[in-house]
Amino acid sequence: MNNDRRKQINAVHTRMEALNEQIDLIKAQAEEIKGDLESIRDEEQEYYDNMPESLQGGDKGQAAEQAVQYLDEAMEALDGLIDLDTLESAMEALDNSTNA
Repeated sequence: MNNDRRKQINAVHTRMEALNEQIDLIKAQAEEIKGDLESIRDEEQEYYDNMPESLQGGDKGQAAEQAVQYLDEAMEALDGLIDLDTLESAMEALDNSTNA
């Protein structure tokens, strides 16, 4: 690999490092949001669990149960963002390409 392409790769790598820092901030915010949602979900689950069985099968109980499911889905979606690590893999591949 010639020096010009190495310089180009290093410039891209620098941009990717900056992007990775932004992603880390977004991940931290996503973890905070997930924690907030988890608290809300736990409260809603407790509300449902403390309902008399006769009400759990009614409209309020079904709505509470459905809300818990949707909150779980939202938290799972945030997990995908929190677990994002493909940029680090790309940066490692760039490093390897300049050493080849």
